[in-house]
Amino acid sequence: MRKLKQVNHLVGLLRPAMEDVQQRHANPVVVDAGSGNAYLGFVVYELFLKDSAGGELLSIEGRPDLTERAKGRAERLHFDRMRFQTAHIDAAEYPERIHVLMALHACDTATDDALVAAIKHGADHVAVVPCCQAEVAAQLKEKKAKPAGSMSLLFQHPWHRREFGSHLTNVIRALTLEAFGYQVTVTELTGWEHSLKNELILGRRVHRDNRRARLQLQALLAETGVQPRLTRLLGITPAGAGSEPVPDAEPAPEPTAEPVSEPAPES
Repeated sequence: MRKLKQVNHLVGLLRPAMEDVQQRHANPVVVDAGSGNAYLGFVVYELFLKDSAGGELLSIEGRPDLTERAKGRAERLHFDRMRFQTAHIDAAEYPERIHVLMALHACDTATDDALVAAIKHGADHVAVVPCCQAEVAAQLKEKKAKPAGSMSLLFQHPWHRREFGSHLTNVIRALTLEAFGYQVTVTELTGWEHSLKNELILGRRVHRDNRRARLQLQALLAETGVQPRLTRLLGITPAGAGSEPVPDAEPAPEPTAEPVSEPAPES
């Protein structure tokens, strides 16, 4: 029941994205990365694709038993435009064009792999609920991650390092999406009584890129001494000596399920 509540709430937040791509594309492609039992994909297909003239949903899962189980369920339900692929997110074969990419609790750097796929395949909308962010916490523990001043006090103790590392990971993810032209909203997925892995990052592509956000991201990487998988795969490096000054950050938008900017042009 806890999982069902999370899925249903996420689907509600995805509704504006699904309605947007269905209005603008005859055959929208939806990808559920790290789909597990594909509960999220089945609900999305039932609500948005089953009775539409076009569109398909691709579920990507690394465990073959879960893929086969979900595939059999789709056959019984006659969800003919639901496809399944057994592969890890970083090794999957993606369609050339993705319109909506979602990843619910893709563990640690698997969320980074999902975001890379979304960015490289021009996804109009992205929705990820990260979990188990361990990579940055490990980098903070290494000697090479020594921020100047008193910032290191924020992660001196192991508990704080895990919490700060998790928060920093998701800040970097949101800022990376902004750097690649997405308008980003970060909000709560559902009540904490249902899951502690509860941070939802929503992105809608509105520009080709955002130079301000890229400079801020590079400065943040330099100041914290970390470089997570997401930035490495996308070729974003920390700011160095002689870099351009970092623009002041713009106020973050109030949490909302539906960004208000104009749709991105078809690519």
